Amino acid sequence: MKKIINNGENVVEEMLQGMVKAHPEYLTRVEGHNVLIRKESPVKGKVALVSGGGSGHEPAHAGYVGLGMLDGAVAGEVFTSPTPEQVLEAIKAVDGGEGVLLVIKNYTGDVMNFEMAAELAEMEGIKVEQVLVNDDVAVEDSTYTVGRRGIAGTVFVHKIAGAAAEKGMELDEVKRIAEKTIGNVRSMGMSLTPCIVPAAGKPSFEIGEDEMEMGLGIHGEPGTHKEKIRPANEITDHLLEKILEDMKLESGNEVAVMVNGLGGTPLMELYIVNREIDRVLNGKDIKVHKTLVGNYMTSLEMAGLSITLLKLDEELKGLLDSKADTPAFRQL
Repeated sequence: MKKIINNGENVVEEMLQGMVKAHPEYLTRVEGHNVLIRKESPVKGKVALVSGGGSGHEPAHAGYVGLGMLDGAVAGEVFTSPTPEQVLEAIKAVDGGEGVLLVIKNYTGDVMNFEMAAELAEMEGIKVEQVLVNDDVAVEDSTYTVGRRGIAGTVFVHKIAGAAAEKGMELDEVKRIAEKTIGNVRSMGMSLTPCIVPAAGKPSFEIGEDEMEMGLGIHGEPGTHKEKIRPANEITDHLLEKILEDMKLESGNEVAVMVNGLGGTPLMELYIVNREIDRVLNGKDIKVHKTLVGNYMTSLEMAGLSITLLKLDEELKGLLDSKADTPAFRQL
């Protein structure tokens, strides 16, 4: 294992310390907990958003803490759900009196622990709602889920629900917006290599030098199949075909596109993929309103990518385009 770390057991703690030191204008830490919150938290009179999950997906989730997105992010150990106690501390730290929305990716541990934290918070008089992101079209049930997995489309949920909260919408409305976004977002990924969890010290799965895995999850969970590596356009066409089969977009529809690197993929390759996405969508008379290319939800050093499409209407478009200022997402 080749990693620039000090000790496999301390990577999350040292990462969180480093994030706060790098972004003191955005972030502060809840003392004694793996929780990073918006520096001015709690923001009175505003619904607060909390998300999180296992570490190893950076910049998700703390990279999206700030104006117009999340108020708090909870970091579990690498690829491990945070505990209910950690999530509860995040809820309490960001609650400004208008309630808290939990944005949860559909993984069994996350769902169980965030729901338990919500119950504990409500016992303390905090109003909590939750939404479950399940944008991955690749497989219905997987190693860590019942139903579809939540992957990079979660970032669009952070952005749009965060904008709704920033505009002063009430908790029920922010939840409605988040669920509307979830209903209109679809993703699928692929990988050329496994990744290595520091504490394990070995690859998360095996794949041949000339192979790729289609449809795998962000923790290296099995996808739909392995096959020989194909050219970028063919990979893109396959992922898009599966997404479009599920979304059933029509001529004239408008979308936002995310080409998300998994941590070990050069931007050069992501832009090549985006070129083909644009060609395919133009051929179907689907209009691209906004394109994001980069590392938004990674899997440590995994080489691979995911494609996300978000179907837009005027409400979602306005919220997507609104101001955001966080360590990993800045839109003025």
